[in-house]
Amino acid sequence: MPSPSTKIFVNLPVRDLQRTKAFFSALGFSFDPQFTDENAACLVISDTIYAMLLVEPFFRTFTSKEIADTKRTAEAILAVSVESRAKVDEILAKALAAGGSEPRAKQDHGWMYGRSLHDVDGHLWEFFFMDEAAVPQQAR
Repeated sequence: MPSPSTKIFVNLPVRDLQRTKAFFSALGFSFDPQFTDENAACLVISDTIYAMLLVEPFFRTFTSKEIADTKRTAEAILAVSVESRAKVDEILAKALAAGGSEPRAKQDHGWMYGRSLHDVDGHLWEFFFMDEAAVPQQAR
């Protein structure tokens, strides 16, 4: 069982680190300068969740596998909860203005609302709000 101090660092390859940083900055995210340089940027998602955005040549030093072509394949779906439906829409509006794309229609289940986003490197993110008090019994 993870301890309360457990952190997650999701590592993602990026083609143009400055463009990627500008994209996530436009969405309101910040970066931890301690883990950010010309090869990588540490995107702060929460106090315990981070995405390490690694330029592709540096990313390749961690794996012998081929890097996924995000135009053709999905390597993961990164789902991030936010505090409200309005925040979901705000993030998507900023993302679309900053060069992202929305690959499918928003999902509204009443108790859960979410929208999908391809970032400038094609990684698939989902931002969602869930009213935990309203989750239907069958979904628990």
